[in-house]
Amino acid sequence: MRSETSVVATQYRLQEWAAQIKDCQNRPEGMKVSDWCEIHGISRSNYYYRLRQVRRACLAAFPEEQLPGQVVPVDQGLPAKLPSATTPMEPGLDICLRDYKIRVTEATPPGLLSTVLRVIRDAE
Repeated sequence: MRSETSVVATQYRLQEWAAQIKDCQNRPEGMKVSDWCEIHGISRSNYYYRLRQVRRACLAAFPEEQLPGQVVPVDQGLPAKLPSATTPMEPGLDICLRDYKIRVTEATPPGLLSTVLRVIRDAE
């Protein structure tokens, strides 16, 4: 059993790390995570370790019945709305990064595309 002091120390450390992660996520446009880490005196691997620990602590704080990813209802009409191999797709650009495929069309908001690409870039 952990002492009360070590529990408080862990909580304090997690709060400090969460503030650093928030600061990193609000870094200037175009600055890489590795550049931010160098400026703040931590290694990139240590940043991602801290990120994982904060995420685990956040997930542990949720009651199991509230955790996402269990059963999600799907609109029954959704498959009919999705493009199939036989339906022509709207002209656009397919971007393949890692295991992700993104279709960009004229209707794609630039801000959304920027956010999605940033999330993929920073994904572990």
